[in-house]
Amino acid sequence: MLNAERRTPLKKRNLMNTLLKSLIALSAAALAWQVQAAPYQSIVPAKSSITFNFKQMGVSADGRFKKFAAQVNFDPAKAAQGQASFEVELASVDTGSGEADQEVVTKSWFNTAAFPKAQFVSKRIQQTAPNQYEVLGTLSIKGQSREVKFPLKHTPQGKDGLLTGGFTLKRADYSIGEGMWAKFDVVANDIQVNFSITASQGK
Repeated sequence: MLNAERRTPLKKRNLMNTLLKSLIALSAAALAWQVQAAPYQSIVPAKSSITFNFKQMGVSADGRFKKFAAQVNFDPAKAAQGQASFEVELASVDTGSGEADQEVVTKSWFNTAAFPKAQFVSKRIQQTAPNQYEVLGTLSIKGQSREVKFPLKHTPQGKDGLLTGGFTLKRADYSIGEGMWAKFDVVANDIQVNFSITASQGK
C-alpha cells in the first residue's frame, strides 16, 4: 500500500509535466504562425531586381535599373487588402553599354531631367490560385500614365517572401523614343519588364 501511495503522486506529476509541455508546444506553434502571418512591409534591395528586355534590329537585349524604392503592405492570406507602390530612378538604367546609357536618359527617350522617376501604384490585388495573384495598377513614365495588369507569384522564404512577375509595355504609350526613334524599325515597341522582389515582414 505504501508503494502504491508513493506511485500515485508520481503519476500525477508525470501527467502535469506532459500537459505543461503540450501547452508550451502549442503556444510556440501559435507564436510561429503569428510571425509567419505578418504582412510584408518592406523590401530587401540587395535581393531584389527590376530588369527589362527589348529588341534592337531584331536582336534581343537586356537591361536593368540599379536604383528603386518601394512601399509594400502585403499579406498573402489577405491579398485584397494589399497595397504596393514603386519608384524607379530612370537615370540608374544599365544596358551594358555606356553609350546607350547616356542616350536613353536624353529628351528623346526617358528625359530624366524633366521626369527622373517611373512610378507604379497598385489599385487591386486578387488571388487567382495558391501563391498566385493578379495585380492591377497605374504605371507612370515621362508624364504618361497607363493601367497595367500582370501576374504575381509568391514564394515563401522563411520570414521573407519572393515576389516575381512581369509585363509587356508599349514604349510608344509613354513617348519613350521620340523623333527619329518613334518608328520601330530599329528599337521594337514592346519592352518586357520583369521583377524579382524579396519582401520582408515589418518595416
